[in-house]
Amino acid sequence: MSETELSVVCKNCDSEVSPYVTECPYCGARLRKRAPKLERRGDALEAKPRRRGRLLRRRKRPDPTRPDRPYATLAAILGSAALLLVQKASGDPLSAFGGLIVPLEGEWWRLLTAPFAYTDVGYLFVVAVGLAIFSVGLERRLGTAPTALLLVASGALGMLVASGIANAQGEITVIAGGNGTALGALAAWFAIRRAEAHHAIDQDYDVIGIAVAAAVLLALPIFDSTANVFAGLVGGAVGGLAGLAAAALRPAE
Repeated sequence: MSETELSVVCKNCDSEVSPYVTECPYCGARLRKRAPKLERRGDALEAKPRRRGRLLRRRKRPDPTRPDRPYATLAAILGSAALLLVQKASGDPLSAFGGLIVPLEGEWWRLLTAPFAYTDVGYLFVVAVGLAIFSVGLERRLGTAPTALLLVASGALGMLVASGIANAQGEITVIAGGNGTALGALAAWFAIRRAEAHHAIDQDYDVIGIAVAAAVLLALPIFDSTANVFAGLVGGAVGGLAGLAAAALRPAE
């Protein structure tokens, strides 16, 4: 091969490598999806030109488990907004619309409804923005049913731990809102996105932005009395573990 053909520079380690390899031999970073076919011309090897017809990408068959629209995310946001509107219009207390009352007194169904119950528009707005940023991308990767299960599990398990801690401290309070749900979606998205970007070229993500979003969601109990920091922490932990499991089980695309 001629020296002019060795012109590809790895963006990960800045090493000069052959243009006919798919991975950097020095750091293992992915350079291209497929190496070009070679053909001999005289004493040198040159890349074989592709036919025009092969340049057209094959259309992938639609996956019914991964919808075009994030139905689970929309249901979580719009359902909470509808409950808030009805609650404000009726003037009834939050407990009548699924808020978690501590002590629980056997009403275990409130663990499922409390993450979607709100009394404050600002609280709902912050959670909705978090879900719109992270849950939408999560749903496109996992599908509607797994994402819905993850959102419900993150919120409900967070409420379970929060109510247990409040009950142990002898508090009588109402816990509600989806800070645990949003943190679960954020942590799951981050775990999957980090696995996707591992050893990949030009696949960076904004770690600072993710950290800021997590900090805002964790700080919600400072501004709203119905939000609970333990519900947020447990919801994030549940989402992170689920994201790690999903990243390990997902086939390489």
